[in-house]
Amino acid sequence: MSSKFNDIYQKSINSPEEFWGNAAQDIFWFKKPTKILNKSNPPFYKWYEDGITNTCYNALDIHIDLGKGSKTALIYDSPITGNKSKFTYEELRSKVSKFAGALKDLGVNKGDRVIIYMPMIPEAVVAMLACARIGAIHSVVFGGFASNELASRIDDSKAKLLVTASCGFEPGRTVEYKPLVDEAIKQAQHKISKMILFQRKGHEVKLNAPMEISWEEAHANAKDTDCVEMNSNEFAYILYTSGTTGTPKGIVRDIGGHIVALKWTMKNIYNIDEDDIWWSASDIGWIVGHSYIVYAPLFKGCTTVLFEGKPVGTPDAGAFWKIISDYKVKSLFTAPTAFRAIKKEDPEGKFFSKYDLSKFESLFLAGERADPDTIKWAENLLKVPVIDHWWQTETSWAISSNCTGIEMMKTKYGSACKAVPGYDVKIIKSDQTLAKPNEMGDIVVKLPLPPGTFPTLWNADQRYKENYMSNYEGYYQTYDAGHIDEDGYIWIMSRTDDIINVAGHRLSTGAIEEVLSEHQSVAECAVLGIADKLKGQLPIGLIVLKAGVDKDNETISKECIQMVRDKIGPVAAFKVAIVIKRLPKTRSGKILRGTIRKIADNVKYKMPPTIDDPAILDEIKQDLIENKILNNG
Repeated sequence: MSSKFNDIYQKSINSPEEFWGNAAQDIFWFKKPTKILNKSNPPFYKWYEDGITNTCYNALDIHIDLGKGSKTALIYDSPITGNKSKFTYEELRSKVSKFAGALKDLGVNKGDRVIIYMPMIPEAVVAMLACARIGAIHSVVFGGFASNELASRIDDSKAKLLVTASCGFEPGRTVEYKPLVDEAIKQAQHKISKMILFQRKGHEVKLNAPMEISWEEAHANAKDTDCVEMNSNEFAYILYTSGTTGTPKGIVRDIGGHIVALKWTMKNIYNIDEDDIWWSASDIGWIVGHSYIVYAPLFKGCTTVLFEGKPVGTPDAGAFWKIISDYKVKSLFTAPTAFRAIKKEDPEGKFFSKYDLSKFESLFLAGERADPDTIKWAENLLKVPVIDHWWQTETSWAISSNCTGIEMMKTKYGSACKAVPGYDVKIIKSDQTLAKPNEMGDIVVKLPLPPGTFPTLWNADQRYKENYMSNYEGYYQTYDAGHIDEDGYIWIMSRTDDIINVAGHRLSTGAIEEVLSEHQSVAECAVLGIADKLKGQLPIGLIVLKAGVDKDNETISKECIQMVRDKIGPVAAFKVAIVIKRLPKTRSGKILRGTIRKIADNVKYKMPPTIDDPAILDEIKQDLIENKILNNG
């Protein structure tokens, strides 16, 4: 059946060079590319290889050239500190241009690497764009990351300079950055030449001259600096994924494809125009923060919100509604876990009624699977479309989504909608054959990947090829598992290693979680497979209750077990559902299922560097012991 979306999608798959050649007309080039796609050396494809452009020019200067310099580019709001500010495109360019000059004065040149270890403050955005302006490659590391993780990124990137701040703020606590940075520099074999530190008011720290200088000192003699002309295939940044062991994986982004794809997504996926206010409630340390706090909205020329706060606790479960109301936000992009947190604290949505959300049009969720119960709760509260879409650090933008700027599609609860133009998504079974509709298997994307995805790994071409492009020839392996239904909707059920084998039956933990989340008392949950001598693996459920639930835990557990038996069947062998206080998560909201599984199986595990609160793991271990689950009880 023909539709506007289907026509555009088919063109992107059947004529990718024409499709992405047309999209490239929408960005600024110093020299327009004549070669759209080089396919001569798979899997190392090159988009726009003879094009010359600059990331910062496309984010700031082009809008000023078009007479829109007085428009607000960035809104900063920190409910923790009480600081708020707005920056026009001209004001932001002035700050970026000056800091780019400061970097040049400190010996940073085109191709040099700069580590940015900062909280959610405007100076972090300035540092990123300043690197882009002079052609330096930034590597943003989440502020507060463990010293050994920061050290490994300094070593792998061979960074020349580090930009940081004196501290970051979390609800109820201050994270002092300087001791973490000092220890990282001590551990790192590669030695950086300079550190620039932004002193946060009331939390100033002592600096050791001449290697360490303040943000103000760096600017002392800095001059405004113009954008450097960059080849399309040079790198904009390195973003390290939190690998389990060994050398971190440095995802790199090529400049030309990055600008083209991200600008295209703002209208086509998110339906955002230049006069709109856009908010991505993430962190610049994650890919969502790179793509949709900083780059995509500025490429588009709209207004982006930088929020230093949390969905709950800064100060309450109405924090998100206040931001949307105060700044007339059109669309919000955040993680499902943020809405689960709000739902847990305020299940009746009482805080929501205090604010005016009349300008709000859509909510996008990504980062992990959004369970239908959370989506329905948000829909009932917000009365706007709630869209679960799927993408990865490797891709930098959505693989599947409801492309609201092209054509609004119906919602299928539990699905991440259809493949976005540019992505030819398939399901491959363990016998290497293509799956039929609704058959479970590994989710892969036919090569070449569209522009803006990752062309390789930093200094690791072979690792890129072996890790991602070798298991299924001609395809990128996403390491997600699921199925595609008869209407082309993609269902992401779990990571590949979260498929559990119960007496020979392959079961998705995501499918069981979907059932558990439907229970009226459950705020969020996690299902994992633990070792079992008889059946190989057995699923157990960990459930966190909504605030104010007065039913006893044992009754809730029995009801959850019965729901799984009713909806999935006895084959799941689901007999354990434990009520716990909270789930261990990364700072970006992903539940640490693999770590919980190792605790349950009583095997050694490495403390995840991205964990939000390490104390939760001790709580989980105690819960498993009390329920006779540890080492399969």
